[in-house]
Amino acid sequence: MIDLERIRGDFPILDRIVNGHKLVYFDNAATTQKPIQVINAIVDYYKFHNSNVHRGVHTLSQEATELYESAHEEAAKFIGAEGLEEIVFVKNTTEAINLVAYSLGMWSLEPGDEVVITAMDHHSNIVPWHLMSELKGFKLRIVRVKQDGTLDLEDLADKVSSKTRIVAVPHVSNVLGVVNDVKSIAKIAHEVDALILVDGAQSVPHMPIDVRDLDIDFLAFSGHKMLGPTGIGVLYGRRDILGSMRPFLGGGDMISEVHSDVETGKCTITYNAPPWRFEAGTPNIAGAVGLAEAIRYLRNIGMENVLLHERDLVEYTLRRMEELGKTHVYGPRDPGKRLGVVSFNVEGLDSHETAMMLDSYGIMVRSGLHCAQPLHETLSIQTTTRASFYIYNTREEVDRFIEALKEIEMVA
Repeated sequence: MIDLERIRGDFPILDRIVNGHKLVYFDNAATTQKPIQVINAIVDYYKFHNSNVHRGVHTLSQEATELYESAHEEAAKFIGAEGLEEIVFVKNTTEAINLVAYSLGMWSLEPGDEVVITAMDHHSNIVPWHLMSELKGFKLRIVRVKQDGTLDLEDLADKVSSKTRIVAVPHVSNVLGVVNDVKSIAKIAHEVDALILVDGAQSVPHMPIDVRDLDIDFLAFSGHKMLGPTGIGVLYGRRDILGSMRPFLGGGDMISEVHSDVETGKCTITYNAPPWRFEAGTPNIAGAVGLAEAIRYLRNIGMENVLLHERDLVEYTLRRMEELGKTHVYGPRDPGKRLGVVSFNVEGLDSHETAMMLDSYGIMVRSGLHCAQPLHETLSIQTTTRASFYIYNTREEVDRFIEALKEIEMVA
C-alpha cells in the first residue's frame, strides 16, 4: 500500500551513517524526520514570500497571509473540522492544552467542579490541570490504567459525574501505543454536559481523524510529530466553544479594538474572532507553511495507509521480539489495539544503557519516563526503552533492531 522506496527517498537524513551503520530512526514518537518537500516549502517562504501577516496591504504581506490562512484550512480539512475558525495555531500540543486549561480554568472553573484526567497521560495533560486546580480550587480525578496498559473505562465512567466540567484524555499512549476509545469517552462526558479535550499528539500523525465523527470538543496535536517543523501545533476547538472563551495571551492581532483613558487608566478592549483571538503577536508563519506541506504529503499517502503500515510493523516487531529471552515488552499484544510504539526493557540493563547500546548499532530509540511517570508507576517499572515507527520505517530495519537486541542480551 505504501511505496517505501519512493518515500524513503524524500528523507535525506535516512542516508546518514551513524557509528558505522546506516541510520535506523525509531524515535518517531518524540519527533519525526522531515521530507524534502517540507524543507523546500519553508525555504521557499523565506526566499520569496517572507513578511508579517494580517493588516499589511503590500504584496508580500498579502502573500504571507494567504499562505498562513490556507495552512489553517489544510489543518481543518485534515481532521474534519468545519473551517479555519476552529483551528488555532500554537507552538505544540503542550501549549494547546495549556490554552484550554487557562482559558477555561481561569474563567469557568471553581471550587466544587471536577476535571477528569488519566494515569496514562503525558505530563502535558497533567501539570496544566494540576496548576490550575491549585489556583482555582477545583478537584482533579484520575482514571486508573489496567495492568495490560489499557484504560479502565469502568473507572472513568464512575469518576465522571455531575460535578465534571472537563474530561481530558490521550487518544494514544505515547508509551504503550494503546488507542483509547475517545468516541465512547466523549459520550460519557457529554451525558453530564462536560467538555472533552483529546491529546492527539500520538494519534493525528498516525491514523485518520474526524473530529465531528468522534464528537470531541477540543483536539491538540503537534506538527513536528507528523513530518512538519518544530514550533507549530494545532488546537482544534468547536466554533461555539472557542467563541465563548477568553484569550490565553494578550497582544497584537488578537484584538479588534483597544481604547484607553489616560485620566482613569481604564481600557476598553474588543477581542478578535477565533482563531485569531488565541494567536497573539507575530505567529510562526514559516512553521505553518511547513505544517501545511506535511499535511499535503500525508494526505497523498493516505492516512488509512499510514495506519496499516504502522500496524504491520508493530505486529512484525512483537512477533520477532518473542525470539528474545531477556526482553520484556509492555502493553497489549494485539496490534489492533495499539499504534506504532513498542516499549520494553532488557533484563540487567537500565533503559538508558539499552538505548546507548542500540545507538552503537546506528539505531535511534528513546529511553526514560517519556514524560509519563504516573503510567510507569502504575506498571511498577522505573523507566522503559521505546521504539516508535513511522511511514519511512521498514521490516528490514526491524530485523536489524532485533538482531542488535539479541547481541545486547548476550552481554546484559
